[in-house]
Amino acid sequence: MKIYTKTGDKGQTSLIGGTRVPKYHLRIETYGTVDELNSYIGLVMCQDIENHHRAFLKEIQDRLFTIGASLAADPEKSKMKIPDLHDADIILLETEIDAMNEVLPALKHFVLPGGNTVVSYCHLARCVCRRVERLTVELAENSFVDERVTVYLNRLSDYLFVLARKLNMDFGAEENIWIPRI
Repeated sequence: MKIYTKTGDKGQTSLIGGTRVPKYHLRIETYGTVDELNSYIGLVMCQDIENHHRAFLKEIQDRLFTIGASLAADPEKSKMKIPDLHDADIILLETEIDAMNEVLPALKHFVLPGGNTVVSYCHLARCVCRRVERLTVELAENSFVDERVTVYLNRLSDYLFVLARKLNMDFGAEENIWIPRI
């Protein structure tokens, strides 16, 4: 099977269910941004981090594929069984955030992105996660989006922030705090 189909050469693509939409459609932009986020998470996974974090990020990548499939489906026409998120997926993120926070120093300042390369990659992923969350909220105003998708993305951006802090601590780097000019 060839990877190219030529069906998108005129700027249209198909949702799951067969509906043709322009490639700039908000639904396409949203699941495309999920793919971008997944790629950044893959970049974090390629760094020298603990196996626990790597395995957890792999689980997140799986959930992002679930979200992408959900967003790629035409809610009016898709008859395919699409994987779905569960409340347990959100709770798992919260549990991991709480576990990392237990060993981190209290947050007393805003944190500037940086510290080292892997921490910076986490912050890039966090920013893309916030963007896809905004797109998902906009999409949900006009079309069906499982509300757990938005909640999961919101929690995922929190997880990525805390992971950045945890990895910064693991690498012995000083946290890059923001001290505003007064």
